[in-house]
Amino acid sequence: MASENTTQISANISINTKERMEDYAKAYGLKKAFLIETALLHHLNVLDEIPLDIVIPPRIIITKESGEKVLKSIQNPPEPTEAMKALFDD
Repeated sequence: MASENTTQISANISINTKERMEDYAKAYGLKKAFLIETALLHHLNVLDEIPLDIVIPPRIIITKESGEKVLKSIQNPPEPTEAMKALFDD
């Protein structure tokens, strides 16, 4: 039963994420609410401590135009720069 210090939230998540969460909670004997709150607190604490420009999002959403640029770059890759060649030579 919820206490006065809690509230219920609702969120849509992918089926894959839900299954992974349930598997993890079951494997470690955790309540899903505990797992969700712990993960959310961890994420928010990280955002408080680390500059946002170095946080790598778990998903990158691109526009149709930027996706086309990526596809074009994959299909016709540019010649490697001298710095890239040196990196791969090591």
